[in-house]
Amino acid sequence: MTTPTTHRNNSLKVIMLNIVFAFCTLLGFSQDTKTEGQTITVTVDNVKNSNGNVMVALHSEDTFLKGQGIQNLESDIKDGKITVTFKNVASGSYAIMVLHDENKNKRMDFENGMPLESYGMSNNPMSYGPPQFSEAKFEVAAENLDLNIRL
Repeated sequence: MTTPTTHRNNSLKVIMLNIVFAFCTLLGFSQDTKTEGQTITVTVDNVKNSNGNVMVALHSEDTFLKGQGIQNLESDIKDGKITVTFKNVASGSYAIMVLHDENKNKRMDFENGMPLESYGMSNNPMSYGPPQFSEAKFEVAAENLDLNIRL
């Protein structure tokens, strides 16, 4: 018989594994940069230290938590802040995932099923389960966007 603690620990491991898979291929580039579209400028201004860098991935619903994003960027940290800009983003629904990769190993690190590195999502949802596209999604239409994401 599983105890509530065992069930909770197993659930946390599943959640964290999903997040790991989403960040594993964060640095692949797949969007055609010749396509006209909008820009999305992402700012993270609460990076806890200057170790490593911050990886930022733009996802569609089809790519969310499944690995590689549509566009993937990374940035060095200056004064606890990073800013990146996704270019030529077509109209549609998207979500952004952010990881502070402190040791530059291009993946999220865990200890006892818990993440050791900070991460965040567009819309800054405060959920206790795996991230959901519906909570992180935003629309790109005819205007450029500026987003602030908390880690």
